[in-house]
Amino acid sequence: MKKSFRRALLGMVTGVFLAGPAFSQEARLPQYKGDVFPPWQHGANNDATQRGLEFTVPEVDVLADFHGTLDDPKLVLFVGGNYFFAMAPLVKAFEEEHPDYKGRLFWETIPPGLLVKQIDAGGTITVGNMTWTVKPDAYFAGLMKVRELIKDGKLEGEAVPYVSNTLTIMVPKGNPAGIKGLADLGKKDVKLAMPNPEFEGIARQIKMALTKVGGDALATTVYDTKVKDGTTVLTHIHHRQTPLFLMQGLAQAGVTWQSEAMFQEQAGHPITHVDIPAADNATAIYAGAMVKGAAHPEAAKLWLNFIKSPKALAIFEHYGFKPYQPS
Repeated sequence: MKKSFRRALLGMVTGVFLAGPAFSQEARLPQYKGDVFPPWQHGANNDATQRGLEFTVPEVDVLADFHGTLDDPKLVLFVGGNYFFAMAPLVKAFEEEHPDYKGRLFWETIPPGLLVKQIDAGGTITVGNMTWTVKPDAYFAGLMKVRELIKDGKLEGEAVPYVSNTLTIMVPKGNPAGIKGLADLGKKDVKLAMPNPEFEGIARQIKMALTKVGGDALATTVYDTKVKDGTTVLTHIHHRQTPLFLMQGLAQAGVTWQSEAMFQEQAGHPITHVDIPAADNATAIYAGAMVKGAAHPEAAKLWLNFIKSPKALAIFEHYGFKPYQPS
């Protein structure tokens, strides 16, 4: 009797495994194209003149937010990641004006809060199995953050504001969830990808906008209630994760800077956006300053002057930024 039971149980378990989709179907590639994965600019965000072996495998081996060469750079920039896409044309234009720097820049485009942590760690960072140290010459983030870091003694000189940006709601092409505005983000059945307030400065502006539309209740729903119930996922690096999550069907909406949505649309990715009315929106002012003890202070000054030049501002305007206007 016991042997019969064991044989029957074994048969049931074997049947379950054999009938399961992992065993009954052929292996398949993902249903989305590989080119939705970073890096999205096909090597343009790298000014290195000698690249050696080209080894980039989307989804597997990519350092999408670290650009250029670490071999004796003449200028190192730590740039808040929400205009990573503008850096390629900016660097190209800068190097046309200053050819001595061609192929000698290194820049990072991770969230500004994480860049500060890297500065605090002496410039050392670990990504995957690789650890390196590089100290920045200039740092770029929101104007308030830059002024705060000058006050703290991590940056020096004057803050240099150059452009402003506003928020938008990024959604998959076709807007399948029917998002019409910020109020819809509070719905229980809408899955969100939202920037993490811990180290993504945009979260502060998003909370302000949510509060304008639905009071503290909406901000709490999006950033507390929905986080706890799993319908809001907090990103570590929203300028990469939010569009990826939308294109993979893991989220239905996420608040980003409008420039980020414009880049995704210009790149031909299946992304669109829902405008946020000016009365409900929030504006960020971008600024930079020299890092205290910069190894290349003259180069940092050159970049800080360039970033507010007509040529640089024209590049920013292509992605929806507006030149900074002192109030």
